Amino acid sequence: MKLLLKAVTIASAIVATPVLAEHWTLSPENSHLAYGTIKKDTVGEVNSFTNLSGHVGPDGKAEIEIDLSSVETNIDIRNERMIEHVFRKAGTAALKAEFDMAEVKALGVGETAVIDVEAVLTLVGTDVEFDAEMFVVRVSETSVMVSTNDMVFISTEDAGVNTGVDKLMELASLPGITRTVPVTARLFFNMDENKAEATPAAAATPVAVAAVEGDIKAGKKVYRKCKACHQVKEGKNGVGPSLYGIVGAQAAQAEGFKYSDALKASGLVWNPETLAAFLADPKGALPGNKMQFPGLKKEEDITNVIAYLQDEAQS
Repeated sequence: MKLLLKAVTIASAIVATPVLAEHWTLSPENSHLAYGTIKKDTVGEVNSFTNLSGHVGPDGKAEIEIDLSSVETNIDIRNERMIEHVFRKAGTAALKAEFDMAEVKALGVGETAVIDVEAVLTLVGTDVEFDAEMFVVRVSETSVMVSTNDMVFISTEDAGVNTGVDKLMELASLPGITRTVPVTARLFFNMDENKAEATPAAAATPVAVAAVEGDIKAGKKVYRKCKACHQVKEGKNGVGPSLYGIVGAQAAQAEGFKYSDALKASGLVWNPETLAAFLADPKGALPGNKMQFPGLKKEEDITNVIAYLQDEAQS
């Protein structure tokens, strides 16, 4: 849920144009954070948190807190059970995020932008990393609103609260509660006038040029098609192996992943050419491998996603 709050960070970045302050504070009365659940396969409910706080500093780092005791499910006993069993009386959840000022262009009053963000949510001792698209509106010279552009989904397993959800099912005699939670947010930030300082526009930091010529930002969006099975974190396998450092690596080398015999015997080195052929037609390029994805159809998408994968390993 905190993930959405990270959007705030972005909003503040947008406001960091000449003559605008560097310090921004979340306005709790104008902000709203909600998540949904489905019980017994057919009963949908919307819950929310009523107490949010946070700020964005001059270095572009956001720190947001959600008061877990302010959870509102519209049933008192259920609020108590959420606090005790799911949140384990943790008190607050924390979201820390950082944005690249070079990616954020100055917005005039009334102008909007859609921005990719990354954040880390800390909930009951577990860190959950996520990214999302956020819709940012410059409301006035001293205020910015950030909202989720699409729903964001959080896994209860990743968030470390599966045991608590099991307990809720037991207490309420429910056959099931969804384990993937959709989250939406509307976050409103005001400039701290007492800390306002005229600041020059941030100088654009040149993006490192990848060995593979491609649009890294566009490649990150193409990679969303791969995220259901693959991660780009080192040592983090899923349905498919981790793609960390894949460009230039020997095939079938991700530790802990069970590869097909075809891939293990291929002798392939994943250079841009072999990756491009495989991504265009996985089954045709290497018959007998287990990958079910049919392939990317656009040559531009293939080039861009390879550039993104290489850049991730270097960053």
